[in-house]
Amino acid sequence: MTSALPGPAHPGYFTEHTVAELGAALRAGQLTPRALVEHALLGATRLAPLFNAFVTIDAFAARAAADRAAAELASGLDRGPLHGIPVAVKDIVATAGLRTTMGARHFASHVPARDAECVRRLRAAGAIVIGKTTTHEFAFGPTGDRSANGAARNPYRPEHMSGGSSAGSAVAVAAGIVPLALGTDTGGSVRIPAALCGIVGLRPSQGAVPTDGVFPLAPSLDTVGPMARTAADCGLLWHALTCAEERRTSPARGSLRVGWLTPDAVSPTEPAVGSAARARLDELGAEVVAKVLDAELPHAETMGRTYSTVQAWEAHAVHAERLAVAADQYDDEVLARLRAGGRISPGEYQDARAAQRTARQAVTALLGDYDLLALPTVGVVAPPVGARSVWVGDKRLHVRDALLGLTVPWSVTGLPALSIPAGQVGGLPVGLQLVAPAGGEDLLLWVAEQADACHPPNGAAQSTR
Repeated sequence: MTSALPGPAHPGYFTEHTVAELGAALRAGQLTPRALVEHALLGATRLAPLFNAFVTIDAFAARAAADRAAAELASGLDRGPLHGIPVAVKDIVATAGLRTTMGARHFASHVPARDAECVRRLRAAGAIVIGKTTTHEFAFGPTGDRSANGAARNPYRPEHMSGGSSAGSAVAVAAGIVPLALGTDTGGSVRIPAALCGIVGLRPSQGAVPTDGVFPLAPSLDTVGPMARTAADCGLLWHALTCAEERRTSPARGSLRVGWLTPDAVSPTEPAVGSAARARLDELGAEVVAKVLDAELPHAETMGRTYSTVQAWEAHAVHAERLAVAADQYDDEVLARLRAGGRISPGEYQDARAAQRTARQAVTALLGDYDLLALPTVGVVAPPVGARSVWVGDKRLHVRDALLGLTVPWSVTGLPALSIPAGQVGGLPVGLQLVAPAGGEDLLLWVAEQADACHPPNGAAQSTR
């Protein structure tokens, strides 16, 4: 078994405990939901100046929910594995009675009257929302450092980006403030921060989780996804979001055919990052994988343009009225990107949608030859906060392109993709991305659990200080 790598600086309580362990302790009377909430609230407060993971913390409601959870468990009402477990929710997801700002000055005082459907499902499963996490303004960016409440910061090195747009959710989990968090993923917004912060993050198949009550970025691409330190914990959150009680049958051991996509053929990638991701895949071994074969991604050269056109056109449509009356309240970078979306013609958008359908058909056909595809999640380690260009070998890329290059193909095609930790490069986490056919989330999570078994999550007791 590979020895654990150094964990995040200043690790919180939940770096040392899985959800299953916490649930067992709750049901044995060794812990209470209130104690877990207090750990989460303490971590959120203690680490706020370092990482800026949270926009709003709801201590009063969280404590009240914890007391209700304790009473229910004592009475014999058990809502399942998440009953009494603290969670954090991205700040574009509506929470009844709890401020939801979208990371924007426009919504600084906005308090929804109703929960988003995904939050309703978590509460029905007994999870306890402790607060709302930092998001890139209106979720329109992969860096996580453009928000009305400031930049979220990487828990391994606070001077570096967390990735975005589900920035604070990734940081809160990686730092051990909470064991679980909810994010959204349009072009990589769960997977990018999961990779850069060293946790597990799932973008599900398009439409698998309702987006009702989630502020839209690009409605045809938006998804809601779970984030956790381990694959097993991610699976528990996933099944709560889909109201599924049991996982489908696991594949026979040693039966999977995996297509390895050479990352540079998709987007420029640092060699050390690509090597770390491939090594993580190879660790699975013959008990899980029958063969790893080189594969080629069809339409790789056009996927980025297709994604950018669809996303930008739809994002501008969402914001058109607001741009007309309150443009001065946007972050300058977000404003420029929204205005660029307004210059895309309806014909260009329709052409991009047609290209999107063609790409989906081609990749679906490719997956007829493989059970999974694999490649790094992000081609670089976390850049410094505020950086807007990075060097990848001899190529200078806009930071947005460097972060999104390996994630957008699966957004374009609407397929499920999972980022799992793949070690560290220069002391910063990198991720391995696994892609399955539509509806293949449980297969992805099963493979990730096998990866956890051979290489546990980063050790919590160690520090990068």
